[in-house]
Amino acid sequence: MAAKAYKYKAELLVKDYLLADSYVRYASVLGGILMCKLAYDFTRFISSFYFKRYASLSKMQKIEWNNRGMSTVHAVFITFMSSYLVFFSGLFSDQQDGLVTFRSSSLSNFTLGVSVGYFITDLAMILWLYPSLGGMEYVVHHILSLISVMYAMLSEEGQLYTYMSLISEATTPGINLRWFLDVAGMKRSKAYLWNGVAMFVTWLVARIILFTYLFYQIFLHYDQIKQMETFGYLLVSVAPTVLFVMNMIWFYKILRGLKKTLAKRH
Repeated sequence: MAAKAYKYKAELLVKDYLLADSYVRYASVLGGILMCKLAYDFTRFISSFYFKRYASLSKMQKIEWNNRGMSTVHAVFITFMSSYLVFFSGLFSDQQDGLVTFRSSSLSNFTLGVSVGYFITDLAMILWLYPSLGGMEYVVHHILSLISVMYAMLSEEGQLYTYMSLISEATTPGINLRWFLDVAGMKRSKAYLWNGVAMFVTWLVARIILFTYLFYQIFLHYDQIKQMETFGYLLVSVAPTVLFVMNMIWFYKILRGLKKTLAKRH
């Protein structure tokens, strides 16, 4: 009986406070930052025990190794949640009442808050260690992503387009794995080759084809988008375009790198 009573109180705490509209944003942002800290430390702990190569890395390489472990955890989380909310939850379905540009839920706000926490943490690390963890393109990408995600969370506007953009994080695990394989001295392995092929496919689907579908959705609901606040309207109009241009540039580099790898194999 006592166990059931504690369980009931815990459920009430989550429902009435952590997932309440007035608290969900702040709790989720803090949760996202905490998730980053735990993922960073867990990556360092696991790597020191199970990867012999880790001990011989330089201090900066170890920081980047742990940082990439952290970004992989976020990527898996946000890809799963974004895909669910966009394609399976029914939240943004045309069959629902109301304008699609103003739809949100406690779950969608909570998920965006976790992502805000991640982008704050990762951007802080990039700026603090600049340019070791990434150049100006990473800074621009993270600032634009942070502003877009934070606005969608606070205003509850345009969340459909924000989540469609966040599905592009599906490419992050492959990118991180490629760096891990390179640092581990496995650049000539079959795993490295197949990783390059997988990166090409996932990038094509998540950052090129899906963004094309995103632009189609913007065109389809443009009358609704014009009813958003001016800043939100500009974000929906500008942010996906800038990110798409960056995606195309990176996609060209991935394609060129894959061609070089295949040429060396032959």
